[in-house]
Amino acid sequence: MKRNVSEWLKPATISKTLRIGFLPLNDCAPLVVAREFGLFKKYGLDVELRRRLSWRDIHQQFAYNELEAAHVEAALPFLINVGLTSDIFPTVTGMLLSLQGNAITISRELWDSGVHDPVGLSERLHKNWGHKTFTFAVDLPFSAEYFLLCEWLKQGGLIPSSQVRIIKASPVEMYPMLKLGYLDGYCAGEPWNSVAVQAGVGVCVATSATLAPLHADKALVVRQEFAERRSDEHELLIAALIEACEICDKPGHRKEIAKLLSRREYVDAPVEAIKRALVGPLDPKENGSRSLHGMNIFHGYHANSPTLARSRWLTGQMHRYFRWRKRPLGLDNVFKPDIFKRAKKLVRANIPAEEDAESRLAVNA
Repeated sequence: MKRNVSEWLKPATISKTLRIGFLPLNDCAPLVVAREFGLFKKYGLDVELRRRLSWRDIHQQFAYNELEAAHVEAALPFLINVGLTSDIFPTVTGMLLSLQGNAITISRELWDSGVHDPVGLSERLHKNWGHKTFTFAVDLPFSAEYFLLCEWLKQGGLIPSSQVRIIKASPVEMYPMLKLGYLDGYCAGEPWNSVAVQAGVGVCVATSATLAPLHADKALVVRQEFAERRSDEHELLIAALIEACEICDKPGHRKEIAKLLSRREYVDAPVEAIKRALVGPLDPKENGSRSLHGMNIFHGYHANSPTLARSRWLTGQMHRYFRWRKRPLGLDNVFKPDIFKRAKKLVRANIPAEEDAESRLAVNA
């Protein structure tokens, strides 16, 4: 029997607070908008957002059942499900939160020495052979950022993790590590590329929008058990975030959203740095960092649907690096388009998202 939204919003259905983890990145915007614009409450949900500094923190909290959901690298649930993380527990993704949105930044020192692209880096490496090891960082091994950085390095004929060291660092650590000389570059989500550029210590040389346009970037992940036992809450949560993503993609809203994200409890970064990717231009000089389709895509291009094609892009990249003889079981069951389709039907039309957003923005201005 088909259930309508009013039945799902009965007090007995919503059992307790949903704890959602997120990282301080521009692409946590849908969660922030859903909270600040009252969309969680609109769907009868009590949500607590928990700011964390690394994917490791979020993974550990999932392992100990301290989170019901999280904003994560779209590759993370696949890594968990095939046993490539410290703890294994079945997870699923019923919604993508954003497409693309990452960039590669190198140190100003490297740029000033003549390195403007991967070919230049290769030439510099061979000139300094045996004297210096170049070090780059990503926030999660075998994530979209890792694959993008490897692709960029390969364009210069370089062998990732062999000729160039790739280490793990949280996004908020990358700018200070670049400034102190511990890193020669990194691939990360915004605003941490723009922070380095504005401070004069880095130069953005490529974006995911040109390296892999419209790739799956961030996802909403939950335990499989939660998706099955608390499916009502899960699908209402996705419905609220679908509305939030639509608001985030409206150009007229992005300046105000940037102000929200700059607050200490969210991204905690200069609003001007946040606006570079959300409003543009990312880099007025366009040092190879032109942003095709825009930097962050939250709703357009059917961004929120966790399709098999998007799943296959991520797992195909993994296959290139792990060289699996046989495709691990369960990889095609991580993204759940069926859950997304059910949740999408729950998006309520009683208050148009555009009108509601305008009223909320007026309050937050």
